Amino acid sequence: METRELRYFVAVAEELHFGRAAQRLAMAQPPLSRAIQQLERRLGVVLLHRTARAITLTDAGSVLLREARTALNAVEAAERRTRRAAADQPRVVLAAKAGASRELLSKLLDAYAAEPRAVPVEVVLCGPGEPEGLLRTGRADVALLHRPYDTTAGFDTEDLHSEQQVVVLPAGHPLAGRSQLSLDEINAQTDLPLPRWPEWDRTYPNGPGPQVRDHTQLFQLIALGRACVVAPESSRDELTDDLAAVPVPDAPAVTTVIAWPPHSRSQAVADLVHTATRL
Repeated sequence: METRELRYFVAVAEELHFGRAAQRLAMAQPPLSRAIQQLERRLGVVLLHRTARAITLTDAGSVLLREARTALNAVEAAERRTRRAAADQPRVVLAAKAGASRELLSKLLDAYAAEPRAVPVEVVLCGPGEPEGLLRTGRADVALLHRPYDTTAGFDTEDLHSEQQVVVLPAGHPLAGRSQLSLDEINAQTDLPLPRWPEWDRTYPNGPGPQVRDHTQLFQLIALGRACVVAPESSRDELTDDLAAVPVPDAPAVTTVIAWPPHSRSQAVADLVHTATRL
C-alpha cells in the first residue's frame, strides 16, 4: 500500500463521509471513491459499509484505520527526525505533561545542562496523552510518560519513579472523609463519572464521563460535582480547598518513565536518558 492510499482511507474513515473527506484532501469525490474501492479489491476485504444514509467501518476497516494512523505517523516521524539531525545547531526536544513530574523535570534539565556534551533542550509541555503522540510522530525526541496512563509499546524506556494513587473528590462529598476507597466504590459513584482523556491520536474513548484536556478544566468539573478522578498522589499539591484526596490502595501504581524511539542513535538523547537514570 502507498502512503497516499492510507491518507485517503484515514480521511474517509475519520469523516465517515466521502464528500467531507474529499474536501479535507482537496480533491474531487469520484477519484477518492475509486481509490477506496481499488484498495478494498487489492486487500480482498470490505473496509466500509455503505448505505444511502451513512458510512460505517467494518471490523477490517477499524483495524486498517488503527494501523494506517501508526504507519503515517511513522513516516512523518522519519521526516522530522531526519531534518532535525541535519540542523546546524543540534538540539533535543523533550515532551512532558504540564504540571506532572515538576521536580524531576527541573532536576533533569539542570543535571543534563552540566554535562560536557549537553546540547540545548527544547521542553514541550502539553496535556495528558499528548507527550506520547509527540514522540510517536517525531515532534519530540524523548518524553516523560506515565504508565499505565500512557502506552509505552514501541518505545525504549527506563523507569524513574513510582507512586500510589488517590481519588480526587468535591470536598463536600460524603466519601471525602473516608480514610481510603476501593476502585469498585469509585466506579459505583454514577453521579461522579471518571473523565475521558484524549488518546495520543486526539480521539476520546467512549464512556459517560466528561471529555477533558487539562487538569485545570478537570479540577473545576470535580469542584462542581460533575466528575472525580483517580490520579497520582503527587496531584495533592495542585488541589484547592474545594477538593479532597482519598487514597485508593487497589489502584495500580503510576510509574514515570523516560521514553525514546528504539532506533534512535542520537548521542544527545542517550546522554539525557543516562542523566535521568542517574537521578
